[in-house]
Order: sequence, then C-alpha cells, then structure tokens
Amino acid sequence: MDSIGDAVRPVSIYLDVDGVVNPFSPMGTTDWGGDWSIADAGILEVAFAPEAVAELNDLAQHPAARFVWLTTWERLAPEFLCPAIGLHGQDWPVLSSQGWDEGPEWWKLVALQKDLAATGSERIVWLDDQLSQESDARSWAEYQQERVLCISPDPRKGLSRGELAAVRRYLG
Repeated sequence: MDSIGDAVRPVSIYLDVDGVVNPFSPMGTTDWGGDWSIADAGILEVAFAPEAVAELNDLAQHPAARFVWLTTWERLAPEFLCPAIGLHGQDWPVLSSQGWDEGPEWWKLVALQKDLAATGSERIVWLDDQLSQESDARSWAEYQQERVLCISPDPRKGLSRGELAAVRRYLG
C-alpha cells in the first residue's frame, strides 16, 4: 500500500458499466464458472457475474480505493444499477459527459483528466472495455507509465478474475 506516514494515498478507480460490469450478450458461464445473473435495473435488464460484483464491493473497502463512475449511465449507475445487482456504489462520485462530449476528444478521457487534476490522485485504475479502441486514451495512459493501470475487458465477458486480481495487486 502506498502511504505517506500514516496517510494512505488514494488510488482513483474509474469504472465503466456496459462491457465491464454488464457484458454485452454474455454466453456460457462467467469467468468464475457460474451462470450469469440477470437483474432488472429499472431502465433495462443487465447481465452480471455475482462474483465480480462481490469482488468490486470488497475492493471498494480497501483503504486506498476511491471508486468513481465513468460511464454513459452517469447518475443512473448508482440510482438503478447498484440496487439491482447489489453493488455498493451508490455514494461513489459520478463523472458526467456534459460539456465534454462536444469536442473531438473522447469525453471519458477529458472527464478523467479533469477529475484527476481536482483530486490529486497520484495513481489510477481505469476499467473500460472501450480503452482498447481509444488511441488518445491509450497514448495518454502509456505516457503516465506505472501511474495508470488500464484494463479493457472483453465486452462480451466483462471483468474477469484475473483483471480484478490485477486491480487488487495495484492497490497493494
């Protein structure tokens, strides 16, 4: 764990929903070997791996973890998704695309950079299935070196055990 004296340095963990927590049309079993669960999130049905949700809830208890919603769901994630799947993210900050989705840059990168400047987090984890497709975001993350852990899950499977284990190792 990264700390100064007795103070723990926060690691901001930016979490997307679709393709990460809610895979697109998942088939077969989860990475944990169980069946996919389906929940009514009020606005649509979502598929999820209960084990992944349990691991996210456990990671959120880590003293260095600062989870942040970075998803097109925006405020709908804590309001509808969390109660539907049992994710304890109702009080996590939500980054918005408002005002950042008008330029050529990917709004998520711009919103993340703004949040990073405001919070001063020295290390971050970015969990988004689109990362593998966004060259500006990948370039920015590569420039940050060990300061950033980027994970781009297979959008048909969502977060895997190995990917969540990598987040746990990064947190220390």
